[in-house]
Parts: sequence; structure tokens; C-alpha cells
Amino acid sequence: MIVPAHRAMALAIASAIAFSGAVHAAPTAQAAEAASTARAETPFLSQADAFARSARVSNVDYVLAFTLTGKETFAGTTTVTFDLKDADAPVTLDLKDATVKSVSVNGKPVATRYNKWFVTLDAASLAKGRNTVVIDYERLHSTNGEGLHRMVDPADGRVYTYSHFEPVAAQQMFAVFDQPDLKASYTVSVTAPRDWHVVTTTRETKIDDKGANRHWTFKTTKRLSPYNFSLHAGPYQVWEDNSGKYPMRLFARQSLAKQVVPADWFRQTKAGIGFFEEYFGIAYPFEKYDQLIVPDFLYGAMENAGAITFAEARYGVANMTAEQKQSMTEVIMHEMAHQWFGNLVTMKWWNGLWLNESFASFMGVLATVEATEFKDSWQKFYQSGKQRAYIQDQTASTHPIEVPVPSSSNAFDNIDAITYSKGGSTLKQLRHLLGEDVFRKGVHNYLVKYSWQNATLDDFIGSLGEAAGRDLSGWTKQWLYNAGVNTIAANYSCSGGKIRNFTLTQTAPGKDLPTLREQRVQVGAFKVDGGKLTLVKNVPVTYTGANTAVPDMNGTACPDLVYPNYQDWGYAKVKLDQRSFDTARTSLAKVEDPLLRAMLWQSLWDGVRDAELPLNDFITVALNNAPQEKDYTLLGDVLGKVGESKAYLDAMRLNNAYTRETGLALEKMAWDGVLANKGNADFQRRWFNQYVRMASSPDALARLAGILDGKVDAAGVPVGQPQRWAIIAHLNQYNHPGAFELIAQESARDKSDAGQIAAVAATVSRPDAAIKTDWVKRIEDQKTPLPFSRIRTAMGSIFPPEQGALNEQDADARLARLPQVDKTGGPVFMRAYAGTMIPATCTPQSVARLTLAAATMTDLSAFTRRTLLDTLQDDQRCVAIKGKLTAPKG
Repeated sequence: MIVPAHRAMALAIASAIAFSGAVHAAPTAQAAEAASTARAETPFLSQADAFARSARVSNVDYVLAFTLTGKETFAGTTTVTFDLKDADAPVTLDLKDATVKSVSVNGKPVATRYNKWFVTLDAASLAKGRNTVVIDYERLHSTNGEGLHRMVDPADGRVYTYSHFEPVAAQQMFAVFDQPDLKASYTVSVTAPRDWHVVTTTRETKIDDKGANRHWTFKTTKRLSPYNFSLHAGPYQVWEDNSGKYPMRLFARQSLAKQVVPADWFRQTKAGIGFFEEYFGIAYPFEKYDQLIVPDFLYGAMENAGAITFAEARYGVANMTAEQKQSMTEVIMHEMAHQWFGNLVTMKWWNGLWLNESFASFMGVLATVEATEFKDSWQKFYQSGKQRAYIQDQTASTHPIEVPVPSSSNAFDNIDAITYSKGGSTLKQLRHLLGEDVFRKGVHNYLVKYSWQNATLDDFIGSLGEAAGRDLSGWTKQWLYNAGVNTIAANYSCSGGKIRNFTLTQTAPGKDLPTLREQRVQVGAFKVDGGKLTLVKNVPVTYTGANTAVPDMNGTACPDLVYPNYQDWGYAKVKLDQRSFDTARTSLAKVEDPLLRAMLWQSLWDGVRDAELPLNDFITVALNNAPQEKDYTLLGDVLGKVGESKAYLDAMRLNNAYTRETGLALEKMAWDGVLANKGNADFQRRWFNQYVRMASSPDALARLAGILDGKVDAAGVPVGQPQRWAIIAHLNQYNHPGAFELIAQESARDKSDAGQIAAVAATVSRPDAAIKTDWVKRIEDQKTPLPFSRIRTAMGSIFPPEQGALNEQDADARLARLPQVDKTGGPVFMRAYAGTMIPATCTPQSVARLTLAAATMTDLSAFTRRTLLDTLQDDQRCVAIKGKLTAPKG
């Protein structure tokens, strides 16, 4: 699965190591204890209750029959057959918020015992050995992206449904043992409207006409965990390609069909399947490869076995840029890696979910680099996901990669940049440490040994260690059970123009996170020569402990710059020595290697975030160097950092001559970039998008308004519907004259779902106190009829940085309501709400308010509390960056 990037959100769990043994040893001990007690009457399944159930239940098979009409409810019959170790206690089947019509056990009707969370089957009705349970029910479709989601396309009134079950939402569609270690087969039949397609893990074996409906019957699946199974149905447009080893299909809404380029999807999919089959040495596990672009999706994509779903908002857009095509390709590869690592072999409990995602993150980038035209994807990974991991790993609330998950309600508490990108980076550097061939052999052996089974972290590390011929338990403890990012630095002296006594130093974040780690990196030394920064020495080093001597560097010409993680083998924050830092500030344009250039830009930005380099100094470097950047991927990163710089200035609300002049300079740089890149569509669009983000002066806003109505030349940039909405939202954010009327006018032109969502974003971003108050009420109203996709959009757009005064108007009251919202909102809602709606306005008063909340709101859910702590730290950082400014602050 791919999750969207957002602010760091995890809490340090100091007892992770102590708990880690219990995580692996738990099934027997916890199951024995829990089997003697009734399951807790809560919406979520504890690990103890889950292991108690899987200790008794095995060999599960589902026969699922659904009747879909397109209306708000659907009907289903679950027939589940399973082996039961004993009939000494009840058994529960998970089924959330349904209307249960009847229950029968082993052919006999039984009284329904149902609490809206699970059905309890009395011991008296069960038998030791094989049992069959049949449950008839009805249920509302979901509208929040989980379960069996339903969406009515506003463009044409067609109804589309799709399922999303990770982590524990299969129970929102059918009665199920909703835990990953109870793998099962699924035999599906569906009655649906005549013009619908129905898609699941396998292909249909028969389609019968039933008047206005058709009845679909599907081949039984192989054994899957519930969250890997899926069902999607609706009048989707379908494209087919049978030119590869496996039949491929692509699905999208009818009203979106003109925007989709199926050839791109099929080309990359074929390339990926070929790469993974060769790399793993195992054939693709399923008989076909379907991909669906679906609306209102909560995440980026989901690896459902043989029927992968992708978020429309990211991958259903017209005229994709090169960056969007690369992102699409990387996500195709990420989800494809899961077909082996996650679907073929699955974790036993949710504490192992990180390994699925880390491995897919690593393999997705590797496959993109090796099998497609996007050869700089490791650079893109360094600039994006890896930096999010570094940021999160430096928060007070960071956490180990492997953490206990006591209940299914905590399954996604730690699904974040640590899980995806730190985990992926850890596997990347482990591959360098062990060697590429050894790592690949270990992965192959693991997948072969545990095919169609559940496995643990110990199983995976054991396979790698066996292939390498070394004990990896120490490495595992260092990297997986201890939080924090280490900092490495080059420590050396020069004498007679030569390096003397070169040592690589490693430091830990502090006494709470003291771990020093082993890993393999490259140390690169560079000289400025003939207007270029030239590599003069490159030494691979496996370092451990606080100091590692690097004798091969001694005698090298005294360098202008040393970079101790050259080519990004390792996961470590780099602290440049002063000479190297000064070279980075003054010589960016002399660096030919785009990855090294990206790393030096990052070192400067780290200096800003650490309140060591004044923000205005960084902006000066950007104004001088960004226009010269000719690497498309790196330009996106640099402009992103410029955007963050502007956001910091906006949040500080200085309103002085420096900020006004800087705003004008950033506008000018962006527009000059548009003009300078005529004929280079991708670069020009990147600069144009930056101009839309930077525009705040009356002249710049007027230019955007003129481009929108066709009176001003856009310098050849095609202004499509997404660009039009971006301009309208920005004009409204700054209350440009006539901007509010543009929302209604554009909505009349664009009746699509994307248009409705964009209209919400434009409306809530207006600097209007009444609008803010109204939308805060709508957001916090758990009974709102608005689709969750609209609510999420409103959360993300309602308080832009420069509107701090409006944010402050109800900040005290909104923060005071956080415990109640957290209690009623539920995990899906709070993952969006906590990351956007906790007030932080870059003032000492805001920091004090958040500090008090952190001290007193100790009963929040784990995720919300972590986000509160991270918000406090972000606010403290903003105040510190403001204090470091060397420009006038008044």
C-alpha cells in the first residue's frame, strides 16, 4: 500500500526492545490465556484474542454471495467453513455495522448473538473438526474509503463501488475472521446491474443474464489473508492487453476515461512482472493482473491480490507530467512487489506490516530503476521519502521500525515514513552490507520457504542471515528495535596539502536514543577544479561505534568538500565539516552529479531546520542557484524547499520590507523560469506551478486572473482543468477581487467529482472568518452528509500558513475539543484531522498552548497524541527558525 505524505506522526516507544520478544513468543502464551476468557466487547480485536482464535481455527474457506444494486445498501451471504480444534468455547466472526437476518451453524438455525462488531457462535452449536456457518445480512455501503465503498459520479450519475480492507475493514463487507494469520480461499458470486463489470482476485468462470442484472461466478482463489482479497463493481471503462505473459486489464470511471493512457500502464506493468519474476526466481503468484483507478481513495494505492487499486486523484489525471508518470511507475512497482512480499507470504500480525511496506518501498524503486526509463528513481527516493523519514526520526515521538501492536485499532498507528522509507532505506543499506547476490538469495529462500503462509520478522532475517553465513541478531536489534537517526561526519586534519588521521564519527541523538549502528557507506572527497567539483577519492567503509578510522583516505589531497555518505548507500544524517559546508553554499552550480547536488541542497536545508543556517541565507542561495538547475527531478525538490521557505515566512507574519521584497523576488524567479523554459513542457509546467504557489502580490494575482480568463498569455503553458482550479483556489486564498464568484462559475463548467472537491478547497481557503467557522463545524460533525473526500479536502485547505490570525480566532476552543473529537472520530477520521486541524501558528503563545495540551491530554488515542507532540515540535522549530533570521524581524 502507498500512503500519502504528511507531517511526522510517531511516538517513541522506549519499551520496544523489551516487548519485542513478546511479539514473537505471544501466540502460544497469549492464546492459552485468552482462550479461557470471552472476547472483549469492543470494536477492535486484540492481539491476544486474535491469537487465541487462530490457535483454535484453521483451514478456512469462504463462499461469498453479494447482491449489488447501486443503491445505498447491499445484501450478502457469507458461508464460512473451518476446522475447529475444540468446541469448548464460543467462536466469533467479525462483521461491522450490519443488519443480520439469520445465522445457521452446521445446517441448523441458531439465535443471533450480534453486537454490531462481531457475531458470537455458541460452543453448543459448534463441533470439534469441520464446521460450516452461514450468515445472511444487509449493510450500508461505506462512504469513507473503507469496506465496500460507494460513489455516485456527479458527472453522469453512474454508481461505482470498490473494496478496501487494509488493515481490518473486510468485516465492513462480509462476516470474516479478520486477522492476517487466518488465510483462506474465497469463492465469490455477485448479482449486479447489467452494465457493470465485477472484478475480484480471480477471473469469472460464468456470467448469466438475469433480466436487468447479470450473475457473475468466479474461480476459487488461492489462500489469502482477508486484507489481500478484494471485490470491485461498477460500469467501469475497461482496457485489455494480452500481449504479455499474463492477461492485463485497466479500469476507470467512464467520465475519466479520456484522461487515461492505458498503454503507459500496460508497458510498465509488463516490465515490472518480468523484472520481479527474474529477481525473486518465482513466477507471479496469480493468474491475471488487473489495475483499477478508483475515486475517493484514502491512500495512494492498495496491493489487493490480482486486482490493485490506485487513487484517482493521483493517477487518473490528464496530461501527466514526467514526474507524475515516474510516480505512477514507482507505485505500480511498489504494489507489484507486494504480490510476492505481502500476498504470497504475509505477516502473522500487524506488527509485521512495516516489513511488507519497507520491502515494497525498496523493491519498487529498484524495479523502476532496473526495468524502466526512470533511472534516477533512487535520487527521487532520497529527495522525498527518505527525507520524510529523516524528519520523522528526529521528532520527540519517533518510534522503532518494529513495534508491538496490541490491538487492530493500533494497526496503522505506525504506518508512516518510518515504516515505508526508513524501513526501505534500512533494507537498501543491508543489501550493501551483505552484498547484492547474498541479499537476493536470502529473499528468494524466504519466499520459497513461506509461500502461501504467514511469517515473522525472525523468519525473514533468518533467511538473510543463513544466506550471508552470519548472525544478524545484533544488526536487527540496532536497526529495527531502536529508534532514531544517527549523524555521521568526517573528522580529519590536513598537513602539507594532504589528509591526515581521517576518522568517520557517528553520534546518537541523545541519552534517550543512544544506539550506534553498523552500516556500509562511501566516503567521497572532492576538489574544486576548473570550475567543477571533482571527485578525487571514494572509499567504501563499514563503520561501527563512535569512531571508525579510514586509513585509505590518508594521503589524499586536502579536499574542498567531504561527503561521508556518497551515492546514498546509508541511512544517516550527514553533518558537513565547516569547509565542506562553505563549499556547498558557494559551489552548488559546480557540482555535476545531480544526486550529490541534491545531498548538498539537503545539507543546507537541514541547517535551516536545525536553526543553524538563517532562512534568509538559504533563500539567497536558492534565488542564485535554482534558475540554473537543469535536472528535472532535483528542480522539483529545490522548488519544494523554496515553497517551504515561503510557508515559514508566511507563518511568521512579519509583514516587513524583507518579506515583501523576498515575496516579489520569489514570484519573479518563478515567472522567469516559465519564460526561460519555453519549448520544454515539463520544466515549464514545473515553474508555472511554482508561480501559482508563490503569487501573492496584486500584480502576480492579477496575472493569474488574466491567464484564467484568457486575457493574459501563459507563455505557452497549457492551462487545463487542474491548473484552472489551482489558480482559482490561490486567488481565493488571497481574496483577489472577483475570486469568490469564480468558484461557482467554474463549478458550472466542471461538474466532475474532482471539480467538486476543488471547489471545496477554494471555498475553505478564503480569508473569511465566517467561512472558517462554518467549515470547522462541518468537519467536526460526525453525522455530516458530506462525503469524507470533501471533509478531508477541507481539513487540508482551511488554514494556509499566512492566515495565522484566522487560525488563532478559534484555536483555543478547537484544541480544547480535541479529546472529544478524538473519542468520536475513529481512526480513519483522526488520521486526517490530527495532521491538519491541531492549531499551530509559529508564536511563543502557540507553543505554550500546545505544550499545555501535550502535558494534560494524556488520554488521547496513540496516533492523535503522537501527532499532537509532533505539531508542538514543528511549532517550536518554526519559532526557532524565526529567531535565527538575520533579516529585519519587525
